[in-house]
Amino acid sequence: MKSLTVLVPFFNEEKSIIDSLQELDKISIANEIILIDDGSTDSSFKLVQNFIFGKDKYKIIQSDVNRGKGAALNQSKSSITSEYVVIHDADLEYDPQDLEEMYKLIEKDNLVLGSRFIGTKKRNNIYFRTFFANKVMSFFFSILNNKKITDVATCYKMMPSIYFINTNFVEKGFSIEIEIMSKFLKFSKNIIEVPISYSGRSYEEGKKIKTIDGFQYIYNTIKYRFFE
Repeated sequence: MKSLTVLVPFFNEEKSIIDSLQELDKISIANEIILIDDGSTDSSFKLVQNFIFGKDKYKIIQSDVNRGKGAALNQSKSSITSEYVVIHDADLEYDPQDLEEMYKLIEKDNLVLGSRFIGTKKRNNIYFRTFFANKVMSFFFSILNNKKITDVATCYKMMPSIYFINTNFVEKGFSIEIEIMSKFLKFSKNIIEVPISYSGRSYEEGKKIKTIDGFQYIYNTIKYRFFE
């Protein structure tokens, strides 16, 4: 029987993290949920501690300093015990119910992506520039890797734990998304995309990804395709 670990990196998400975890609690496929506090300076860690008290499937890891999403995910490797792993951001942009459909398709040699650009699920893209940039980055990635991917920047990536744990990821920030995809294509070409819903949040609400991250995505697409 398959088993799944959900990784939840977070940094200063006191406004959304409990609502996000309550939504995550509604799905039945998660065997364990690992929360990684990436050096929060607000009340996020304390809120999470209170929320998970007495809940056996939860684990929590804390970093003293903020190092970035990639660094936080790397920190979780030694705590993963399930056959498969998926990433869930602590904001409210993604709906954990979509993980159920992804879980039906995950196998030992594939990676399942939750795409915000295929299908007819409900989406709310606040910033056109972000929407357009994601389209451009995905097209660029697809051309360079000779593999059509509609949403390389999606948070929802479900993969075999053996791949995630044994791969040396070096990106500390959001570019971990590109590194995961690029290195998986050297592990297996079997990537499946599943439509997911999306509710984008504003920078006032805590959105953290910036324009510079988009340029790093492009740079790292080239880097991991030809030089790593």
